[in-house]
Amino acid sequence: MKVYVEGVGIVGPGLNGWQASQPILAGTTPYAESAVVIPPNNMLPSAERRRTGMPVKIALAVGSEAIAHAQRNAADLPSIFASSAGDGDNMHNIFDMLANNGHEVSPTRFHNSVHNAPSGYWSIATKSMASSTSLASYDESFVAGLIEASAQVLSKEDAVVLISYDTPYPIPLHETRPISAAFGVALVLTRNKSGRSLAMLNIDIHHQRKSCSPIDIAPLEALRVTSPAARSLPLLAALASRTTATLCFEYVAGNQLGITVQPC
Repeated sequence: MKVYVEGVGIVGPGLNGWQASQPILAGTTPYAESAVVIPPNNMLPSAERRRTGMPVKIALAVGSEAIAHAQRNAADLPSIFASSAGDGDNMHNIFDMLANNGHEVSPTRFHNSVHNAPSGYWSIATKSMASSTSLASYDESFVAGLIEASAQVLSKEDAVVLISYDTPYPIPLHETRPISAAFGVALVLTRNKSGRSLAMLNIDIHHQRKSCSPIDIAPLEALRVTSPAARSLPLLAALASRTTATLCFEYVAGNQLGITVQPC
C-alpha cells in the first residue's frame, strides 16, 4: 500500500504539538520530559465539553491539529479512531459504582464508556457526517489503525484522518494493564500526492521476524514500549527528520508491518 501523509498532530509528555515536537523528534533539539499539556479546544459546545475525559480531549486536539496542518475540512474526512485503553478513568469509576452500590451508574459515565465515544464527540465537534471507524488491537492498536486508514484511502476515499490515543489506567487497573503516560497522534493520509504532502509511506505486512524499530531518544523509547499509541514514535521521527527510513512494527498473529518512509 502506498499512501501520503499530509498532516500530523501529536500530544505527549514533553511533546506539545507537531511544530514544537519536530526538532525534538528529529534529534536537533534536546528532549525535556514534562507533563502532558492538552491545548484548549473549543470545538465542542460547553455542555458537551464538560462531559469529556482526557481521551476525548487528546483525540480532538491531535485530530484538529493534523487537519489544520493538512489544510483540510474536518467535516469532509472519514475518521479512524484507534485506542488500546479507551477511557480508563471512566471505566474505573463505573466499576467503583457497581462494586459499592450496584445501582447508580451515572448516565454520563455510561455514555462515555463505549469505545467509540471519542468518534461521537468528534462528529459533534466537526459537524461531520462522514464514516467513522473505532477499533482496538491491544499494543498494536496504532498499527491496526494505520492499516485500516490506508486501506480505506486506497479503496474508496481520497483522504482520511487516523487518530490514535491512549491514557493510563488508575489503580488497581494499572497494576494489570500498565500504560506509562497519555499520548495521542493523528495523521491525515491521502491517496494522491499533493503540494502539502510530507512523505509517502510504502506499507506492507510480512511474516519476517525483524527487530522492531526504536526511536533513538532514550526517554521516548521508554515511552514507545509502555504506551500503545506511542508505538507511532519511530514513524513520527522519520517524518520530522525528513529522511528516507525503513521501519518495522509488531502486528498481530506473528505478523509485522514494514513501512518505507520517503519524504516528498
